[in-house]
Amino acid sequence: MVLTKYIRNIPDFPKKGILFRDITTLLNNKIAFKKTIDELVRMLRGKKIDYIMAAESRGFIFGSVLAYKLNCGFVPVRKPGKLPCKTYKAVYALEYGTDSLEVHQDAVKKNSKVLILDDLLATGGTALAMANLAEKLGAKVAAIAFVIELTFLNGKDKLKNYPVYSLIKY
Repeated sequence: MVLTKYIRNIPDFPKKGILFRDITTLLNNKIAFKKTIDELVRMLRGKKIDYIMAAESRGFIFGSVLAYKLNCGFVPVRKPGKLPCKTYKAVYALEYGTDSLEVHQDAVKKNSKVLILDDLLATGGTALAMANLAEKLGAKVAAIAFVIELTFLNGKDKLKNYPVYSLIKY
């Protein structure tokens, strides 16, 4: 099964000149979604992972299912003000501005192994922010994984200190 057939291309979204890779068409096809999860499990099986850390919202879709399949915990990373307990915050650059993420200060045990997961690797800012949060919590980043990587944006360069895995590359 060629998963790229289930990803819709939306030109000029969210702004002119950007080709948006829409995964909703992959998600709503039960066979393609299952294949995506199965391939992520295959790619990551055997890695020592205690927690999967993923950012809202699309990262949650894959991260929670993958945590179940890999028998590990799931750590939600959210936009500021969405988590009820004490948090750490990371600010990062986007292609078109800045944003920030937060995680609970007690989200993982010290020295645990964390997999950072997101749906898309573009410039690498979101994943690097999550890796920085994991390390601030005292965890070790075991790997960073993505469903899609936009190779022409060179986001992997920001993540050179970590093993990086991508299922689909454009």
